[in-house]
Amino acid sequence: MFRYIDGNIVPKILYGTAWKEEDTRLQVVAALEEGFRGFDTANQRKHYREAEVGEGITSAIKNGLVKREKIFLQSKYTFQHGQDYRLPYDPEAPISDQVAESFTSSLKHLQTSYLDSYLLHGPTERTTLGKEDWSAWHAIVDIFKREKTRWIGISNVDLYQLKLLCREAEIQPHFVQNRCFASRNWDRDIRAFCLDKGIAYQGFSLLTANRKVTMHPKMVALAARHGRSVTQIVFRFAIDSGMVPLTGTTSREHMRKNLEVFDFQLEVSEIKIIETLATK
Repeated sequence: MFRYIDGNIVPKILYGTAWKEEDTRLQVVAALEEGFRGFDTANQRKHYREAEVGEGITSAIKNGLVKREKIFLQSKYTFQHGQDYRLPYDPEAPISDQVAESFTSSLKHLQTSYLDSYLLHGPTERTTLGKEDWSAWHAIVDIFKREKTRWIGISNVDLYQLKLLCREAEIQPHFVQNRCFASRNWDRDIRAFCLDKGIAYQGFSLLTANRKVTMHPKMVALAARHGRSVTQIVFRFAIDSGMVPLTGTTSREHMRKNLEVFDFQLEVSEIKIIETLATK
């Protein structure tokens, strides 16, 4: 259940920690106990309790369940428009200082001296990259250069923005994380660009953004053919399509089931069926 990026091992599936609120710590511990080793969070109190992610991981390390070096920890810098009043930085400070403050705060929350991945949590502009986006990216690159994070990336980005970033940036992203809609062929164009550039694509909301597809008779038939659940088929499809899928389930049974997708594969024809279900 691991893959290699730049010679380093990265989990093939990540546990997303958004919207867990007061249950965050317990859910992180449960995910670790069930076998997850990759965790996605953000220094955005509006949707995450990053400090509780750190508490859960630290307690598991202290209890001997796992070592820090075996865990993939990913967080994000979020612009003020994506935050509520509980900001992890001075909103009057330059963007570069905001990124530095947010990153330092994330290290403290997660009780670690480094991150495995640090993302820009979406651009300020809808169709291009603005001055603030470039300032934030340069600050993230600086963190990478200082070897405080192994990889960097961007989320909630469109194809034009991604191409612009890769063309103009000193260091291109190692990860792209997007909400993945079946109605857009599961972000096929961006996934293809990522594959060409050696960027790992992370897909989230694979189930919640595609409920109609998960109930489609062809999906149900594929699940029956493989003796799996539709959810498992979706995650196997994601992996076979080159994605690193995220799951945020709060059910231990579903956590186990989500990790039981590495002992079978979909055929190329089945992948094509799933990829075009919502666009035909």
